[in-house]
Parts: sequence; C-alpha cells; structure tokens
Amino acid sequence: MTGLIAELRRAARGEVIEHAPLASRTSVRVGGPAKVLVKPNDPRALVEILGLLRGAAVPWFSLGGGANTIVGDLGVNGAVIRLGQDFAAEEVEEGGDHVVLTLGAGAPIARFLSLAKEQRGVGVAWVAGIPGTVGGLVAMNAGTPAGCMADHLLAAEVASPDGLRWVDAADLHLAYRHCELPPGSVLTRARCRVRRGSEGDLIEQQRVAKADVDRRRATQPLNLPNSGSVFVNPRGDFAGRLIEQAGLKGTTRGGAQISNRHANFIVNLGTAKAADVVELLALARRTVLDRTGIELKPEVRLVGDFDPPLPPELQAHHLQPVLPGLDVAAVEMPDRTKSCLRVQP
Repeated sequence: MTGLIAELRRAARGEVIEHAPLASRTSVRVGGPAKVLVKPNDPRALVEILGLLRGAAVPWFSLGGGANTIVGDLGVNGAVIRLGQDFAAEEVEEGGDHVVLTLGAGAPIARFLSLAKEQRGVGVAWVAGIPGTVGGLVAMNAGTPAGCMADHLLAAEVASPDGLRWVDAADLHLAYRHCELPPGSVLTRARCRVRRGSEGDLIEQQRVAKADVDRRRATQPLNLPNSGSVFVNPRGDFAGRLIEQAGLKGTTRGGAQISNRHANFIVNLGTAKAADVVELLALARRTVLDRTGIELKPEVRLVGDFDPPLPPELQAHHLQPVLPGLDVAAVEMPDRTKSCLRVQP
C-alpha cells in the first residue's frame, strides 16, 4: 500500500490521507475511518486516480458532502474519493431567455442558487436549504415539492479510468430520488438549464427561498447532526407521518434518536454510533411495515462495514464499493416512472 499511496499523492495533486476519519465528513457525525481518503485537484487528476485504483484492485467510494450518508462503525476498507469546492471551473453559456450553468460536482448546492441569481436565473428557489454538493444533488435527483434536479439537468460529466465524457440527462434515467450514473464512474460536473426572469421574478424567488429555509428551520432538527430525511416519502403519503403514527417519535437507541421535531430524521444526540442509527432505521421500517403494510425505502446511503452487520432487510440498500473491473449492481430505488414526486416533505 505504501507504493500506491505515493502514486496517489503524485496523481492527486491534492490531499491524500491515510486512516482518514469519516464521521466528521458526514452530516450525522458517525462512522469509522477510510483506509485512504483522496481529494483530487481536478477532473484529469481524478481520471488518473481511478486508473491507479483499478490497477491496484482497490475498492472505492465517492463521498460528496456527506449529507445523506451513514458510514459503518468499522469504516471503509478501501479508498474514499472526495471532490473539493474548486474541483472544476464554472461555466456560463448565454441562451437568450435562459442560461446554461456548468458547476463542479464538489461545489456546494448553495452555489447553484447564487450563480443562477447572478445570471438572473429563476425557478431554482427549491434548492434553498438543501445541504450537500451539486454532485449529490444530481446523484440523488434531490428536490422538494417545488422542483428537483431533473427539471434543470441537461447533462452530467463523469470520470472513469478511461477518461472524461458527458452523459445526456435522458440516459441517467432520472426518477424520484434516483439517478443511474454509469457503473464505475464519478460525477465531475453538471450542466443545467435555468430560465431567466424579470427583476420581479428574482425578488419573488428570493422571498420563496427564504420562506423555505425558515420552514426547514421550524420543522426539521437542524440544530443536531443528522443525515437528512432517512426514508423516501411513499406515494401519496409521508414517511415522517407514518413513523410518528407508529409511536416512534422520540425513540432513542444509544446516542441516536428519531427526532422529536420530525420523525423522518434520525439525530445524533452527541454520542451516537452508526449501529445506533441503523437500529432506529430498521425499527422504523419494520414497525411501519407491520402496522400499515407500507415498505419504507431508505433515502440515505449505507456505506462501509457495519458492526453488527446490517439486518437482512437493509442489505439491499447497502451501497457496495466500486470493485475495479467488475460491474456494480444498482441499489434498489423506488418509483422510476416519475422524475419528481410532488409531495410535502
């Protein structure tokens, strides 16, 4: 591994950290370390890194802002790739009544909103308050009742050991909280179309964005570490309502709790382990299924090695590392027939 680390440092032209803590790099603040964390300087460096990992047969994960990721307490026995905010340059293309924005996958989601505002872009107020990175916004087709990434995405650039290429949005099969990136690739940039508006439209967008942020602060446990919504809302209903009706709001396991403020959030009270979060995740899913017959689908990514092992019902949602040279099976995701499901969070 020593020789590989030296090669990764040369190729990355950025940070390469052995035994890197991951809890501090996820929003829920749980999980063990990665054997190595690599932060490439730019897309070309990433291509070279992926080639090195393939040549050494080292499995890897790509970690965005960590807003919807639960890392197992035993950590990641492989490499974790993380893109910085300045990983790729921004581009702006004029289109008359619209503008095309290209942002790096490591850029914070808030930058999508602010860049659109700089270009008089409207229709993107829905991103206000969503945590994470542009890469995560695409990879999860994240959104709210007012909109989602599928409304704007034209294409995504991805890196593999063979180079960089653009993939049309239509080929990503965007659905509700679902995106199919090419196996073994890392998202590097997103190209988005945003409608231009009048001064009045911009003022209204700012008002709507502020109202949405205020609503989140009032209804979600943003004062405690959490991974965002842990379950996808089932069609015609709300995961939080089902969990609350099952009597689980406020339930604790170890240092984790099903939030008293919003039952579709699991919060870290300060001493939580990944095992505590997983136990609550499994409890909520099992209890709702037993009481209602509705099977809640996890919205969070379960990454790395867990102790104890994940229960059988969550194994299908365990994101496996990319094993160089092997095809990667897609994690089961819900409702591929709709790009945005218009329900309240």
